[in-house]
Amino acid sequence: MATKPTPRRGRRRLARALSLGLLGLWCLGSVPGPAAGQPDPPGLPAAPAVDLFSAARKRMVEEQIRDRGIVQAGVLAAMESVPRHLFVPAEERARAYDDQPLPIGHGQTISQPYIVALMTSLLELDSNDRVLEIGTGSGYQAAVLSRLAGEVYSIEILKPLGERAKQSLARQGYSNVQVRIGDGYKGWPSAAPFDAIILTAAPPRIPDPLVEQLKVGGKMVLPVGDTWQDLLVLTKRPDGSFEKRKVLPVRFVPMTGQAQQEARRDPR
Repeated sequence: MATKPTPRRGRRRLARALSLGLLGLWCLGSVPGPAAGQPDPPGLPAAPAVDLFSAARKRMVEEQIRDRGIVQAGVLAAMESVPRHLFVPAEERARAYDDQPLPIGHGQTISQPYIVALMTSLLELDSNDRVLEIGTGSGYQAAVLSRLAGEVYSIEILKPLGERAKQSLARQGYSNVQVRIGDGYKGWPSAAPFDAIILTAAPPRIPDPLVEQLKVGGKMVLPVGDTWQDLLVLTKRPDGSFEKRKVLPVRFVPMTGQAQQEARRDPR
């Protein structure tokens, strides 16, 4: 027959249970998860994703984007939903939502959040649009575009960056983004024409092949120039010419490959 524990024995059992519970919680908090980009260990269920950056992302959208005049609901929602910290190197994640560009390796950067939102808003995308991006970089701009367009085609000239972006986008489930390694100067002819084209590297002048791959009525957003550039919006007319609008001065990394070769051959 079981006997009732004495109050003292009861207190001891309670203290021991609490001690074991706290130890279990401490252990759960101290076991490191897989490194960024690595799968969970075999035999273990996937750990629930906890977004520790959601408050910082909301603050970024309110203070850096909405307060500067970008109010398109779709753009704001895309910027709030895409985890920018997963597109920067681990050592830069604490600064992922700061109002500045960040290095991503190989002399390249991820653009300032405001510029990403501004260029996206200038494209005026619909959910069925097909978009060409020149300069995949980290994949962040492509991820934002994927929230607003039907299909995104992105070209990166630097293979290590392109492969890393491709893996990152696939791992996060951006299934409507295709990434190709190559020189974006000639665009993606087999997938053309496009409703919109965006360049995240600056050519010395507007690449003719990209204008040809833009649909009539479509928009191209790009920086053009050398050290400092003009951010331009081009709208293609039925006769193949385009309406050009300057938005603001910007500074992007230069577009390399054939864009620079063409400029050296014909430095006008």
